[in-house]
Formats: sequence, C-alpha cells, structure tokens
Amino acid sequence: MVVGELTDEAVDHLFHALADATRRDILRRCVLGEPSVSRLADAYPMSFAAVQKHVAVLERAGLVTKERHGREQLVRTDPDAVGGARQALDRLEMAWRWRVDRMSDVLAQVPTQAPNPTRGQDR
Repeated sequence: MVVGELTDEAVDHLFHALADATRRDILRRCVLGEPSVSRLADAYPMSFAAVQKHVAVLERAGLVTKERHGREQLVRTDPDAVGGARQALDRLEMAWRWRVDRMSDVLAQVPTQAPNPTRGQDR
C-alpha cells in the first residue's frame, strides 16, 4: 500500500462503518469529546453489547480508537481516518467526472442529423 493511499479493503471497511446512522452518530459524539463506551451506550435504545459492536466496526475501519482509562474504555476519533474517507470520495468523484467528460467528448463527435420534414407524414 502506498503511504496515504487506502486499499480497497480499507475503503470497504470505511464505507461499511459510515453506512449506519448509529455509527455516524457515535463518530459525531467522539469528535466532540472522548466518551466512554458505557456513556455512549446510555445514549442509545440498545444494549451495551450492541453499542460495543458498533464501536468495534468503527475501530476496524480505523475511524476510532479505544483507550483503557481505569475501568472505562474511552473512544476517540482519528482525524486522519476521516480524511481518508474524504480522499476515497474525491477519487471516486474524479473518476466519474472523467467518465462524464469522456462521454461529452464522444457525444460531441456524433454528427447531428437535420430533422426529416417528411418523416411521420402520410405519403
């Protein structure tokens, strides 16, 4: 892997993690501070274990890290990983813009036909 460049697998993990509204909300909460997993669990109508799983998905994607602080595990974001998501989206945008530009070039080369005045009329 090139430094700063994400592998396809890393991009898959990243977008899988961001595809869920709860995980995006957890990420937003972690940007504002370093909540513990138990504090995060208090914010959602789901079990502690379910919140732990969401945090694990974010961690596997590299979006957050957990650090033990006494009996609690604090969750913090990794700004570089969030930047990686932006880079992946930027690369996709560039590829699609290139395709659209290429289609425009091809369409510009197609000769236009003048409308046939007799077309659609009874003969």
